[in-house]
Amino acid sequence: FFFANDQRILFGSSHAEQRDCPPKPDPSKGYVWRLDPYDMYTARPDGSELRRLTSYGVYTAEGVVSPDGRKVVFTSLKDGDLDIYTMNVDGSDLRKLTSTPGYDGGPWWSPDGTKIVYRAWHPVGDSLVAYRELLAQRLVRPNKMELWLMNADGSDQHQITHLGGANFGPSWTPDGRRLIFSSNYKQPRSGNFDLFLVNLDGTGLEQVTTHESFDGFPMFSPDGRKLVWASNRHDAKPGETNLFIADWVP
Repeated sequence: FFFANDQRILFGSSHAEQRDCPPKPDPSKGYVWRLDPYDMYTARPDGSELRRLTSYGVYTAEGVVSPDGRKVVFTSLKDGDLDIYTMNVDGSDLRKLTSTPGYDGGPWWSPDGTKIVYRAWHPVGDSLVAYRELLAQRLVRPNKMELWLMNADGSDQHQITHLGGANFGPSWTPDGRRLIFSSNYKQPRSGNFDLFLVNLDGTGLEQVTTHESFDGFPMFSPDGRKLVWASNRHDAKPGETNLFIADWVP
């Protein structure tokens, strides 16, 4: 993630804990995400002046810099569950924002820095037991997620979408009035994800893409004139993901 002045980048890396590329998850466990031991770093775009911000040795990633360039919001397993935290860009003033059992992740600042959107799944009963069993193996099954919203200090946490399936990768329209995200709610057992817009109160759902493949991780250019996202469309081999960019006409 680039800082506003393009002089530094923020990223997560597991290189301090494991030099080799991690193996793919065991297919017998179904579709799961690995939670490898990432930590947060900043560096110049050419890779120089590397600075380590966290040293937790567990999954700590999904970092985004605040619009004023002073804070980072990120996801970490540091306290035993997948929760959202903020810190200063030098790693100081760590604050935990979420604490409900389950997966809270993918946080993204609003354009004015006052709110954070994120994805969450808060299982109960047998589902919570199964979630924790996978978590102990450093795995998570991301097939049930909805969009949530909170203030930048962690207050007023509330659910936005109630679509079913996996709803994730949210970011904001440049005016801060709507969210764009990826969802497979129309075919929740499939890998057919499309991009959607939604108002902050969950109304006004609008489909943006209609391709029979994966479209995800959407983000607008700073001037709001372009939309960039990742997609499996036109893949040379199954599962190949590329970046796509399109003009945006509100």
